[in-house]
Amino acid sequence: MLSLFLIASCAVNLFLIASWLYLQALAELNDRIPPFPRIAAMQIIEEELGSSIESTFSYISEEPVAAASFGQVYRGSTKDGYDVAIKVQRPNLRHVVVRDIYILRIGLGLVQKMARRKNDLRVYADELGKGLIGELDYTLEAANALQFREAHSPFPFIFVPRVYGHLSRKRVLTMEWVVGENPNDLLLISSKSLIGRGSVYSERQQQDAKKRLLDMVSKGVESSLIQLLETGLLHADPHPGNLRYTATGKIAFLDFGLMCRMEKKHQFAMLSSIVHIVSGDWAGLVNDLTEMDVARVGTNLRRVTMDLEDALGEVKLVDGTPDIKFSRVLGKVWSVALKYHFRMPPYYTLVLRSLASLEGLAVAADPDFKTFDAAFPYVVQKLLTDDSPASRRILHSVVFNKRKEFQWQKLAFFLKVGVKRKSLQSSKASNFETSLGNASTGVGNSFEVTNLVLRLLSSKDGVVLRRLLMTADGASLVQAMVSKEAIFFRKQVSMAVADLLYQWMSQSLQQSNAISHSESCMKMTSGLHHKDKDLFLKKSASVYDYHSLIRDHRLKVILYKALESARRQPLLMLKFCWASLLVFLSAFALACHRVLVTSLEKCIASVSFAPRMMAFSS
Repeated sequence: MLSLFLIASCAVNLFLIASWLYLQALAELNDRIPPFPRIAAMQIIEEELGSSIESTFSYISEEPVAAASFGQVYRGSTKDGYDVAIKVQRPNLRHVVVRDIYILRIGLGLVQKMARRKNDLRVYADELGKGLIGELDYTLEAANALQFREAHSPFPFIFVPRVYGHLSRKRVLTMEWVVGENPNDLLLISSKSLIGRGSVYSERQQQDAKKRLLDMVSKGVESSLIQLLETGLLHADPHPGNLRYTATGKIAFLDFGLMCRMEKKHQFAMLSSIVHIVSGDWAGLVNDLTEMDVARVGTNLRRVTMDLEDALGEVKLVDGTPDIKFSRVLGKVWSVALKYHFRMPPYYTLVLRSLASLEGLAVAADPDFKTFDAAFPYVVQKLLTDDSPASRRILHSVVFNKRKEFQWQKLAFFLKVGVKRKSLQSSKASNFETSLGNASTGVGNSFEVTNLVLRLLSSKDGVVLRRLLMTADGASLVQAMVSKEAIFFRKQVSMAVADLLYQWMSQSLQQSNAISHSESCMKMTSGLHHKDKDLFLKKSASVYDYHSLIRDHRLKVILYKALESARRQPLLMLKFCWASLLVFLSAFALACHRVLVTSLEKCIASVSFAPRMMAFSS
């Protein structure tokens, strides 16, 4: 049974068959492995810890709560009252693992000869063997868990159980007991096939289970991206049995025997590949595969690009993201990789398996779920906040053409996708969202995208965007400012200038009691419905905050550089001057209107309409 499990696991890693069906099959195979006797398990615990069960634990369950190929887990309690999970390794396991890896290595050698593969497939058996041998030492798994917990502690929606080091040894691992729902159970409860078939669950319970499952998957995708793009430390076996959804809405990870550590070069290449798939840049995707050490040296990259374009060219974009399942994209890329004898580094296989397994779980609950929709907004945020040279290079490839000319349409598209991110889970993301205020309230709205750009420009997190504008060709930047696509940008600037003019006019007219913009907004909305009032105040507040843009010296430097470059094109400068004049005239008209309204309100307030009191004497 153990041999079958190892061969099945290797087949998954080797051929990237990481869909839900295969993971489900492996989970079922694990569940069918019979447990070994409790007496043997207790004896191993006593031998490893060097003390009796009674002196170490106050309680250990009679039967294991989980049994797998390498060990089984008991629920217990420590002497100081903590609930723990105690994993005990199967006896006499090492020689079985070594034997199975040897058999697998011979089998892969035969496959290599029959398939006439150039790369040595036995490398995968060696990599798998290293991982499995490492899993036999629970002290390494404890170290993995501690490292994973420390690396992901800044992200509050990720839960990693605590390791009890004094109760862990080479064949015994004691960790905090995790209370949470298994995604398989949530999937079973939320399954539509149960409706109308005598289900013990009500429709409300099924809907709640589906909601929790989709929230778990969404956080699972985000946690995978954090592991992939932020920490570089990946949980290499995120099947449903190793995941839990806690009562506080966190995703909990279990079993840290298999971990994957990524190099920075591979992290940024993976980030770039997601961007290039979404933008349909197949030549860029081929370069990414080369950076990932997937494409072999000497491969005809032009032919690979043409084949990828044929395989993925029919992918349609819906609201800026590919209308296709991640697993299908993976299958098409994999077919091209097989044709050109690409190698598949172990980390690459594990990353793709992780994302594909989460997508399979989500699709089982919601057929309309798309991994790219969940992943790409995170990618946008990463590129807009990470000021590293590698991230800037990727962002430049998206927003600039080969002549470094700024393309407003591409940036607007990029940000429209970014503001879809209504809830940012990570602590870094939360800071990013705070700097944007309410910019994400209107998804896909041009007003909100412009709002997002202007807020970013003057915020602490806007350093990447400011550098981007400084790098752009100045003339193309001015061309973007006067283009039709930038009309909302000019309207927002006009409203900001109007706010400054109003302040200046009020002081010039010596209106000592001139009400502020926010106070006038409160008066203007006093008769509105609370929903309309909130919407008006959000938009008004966002405009009012923009007056800081006019005084920002960093933005003045960017504008000066752009105008210096555009001076060589008289027609472009004429368009800019005309657009600037219209912005000023519009702002002046708005400011005059507000001063007039304020003056009328002051006059009306000074006139008393109270009835006069008259006294009569008799």
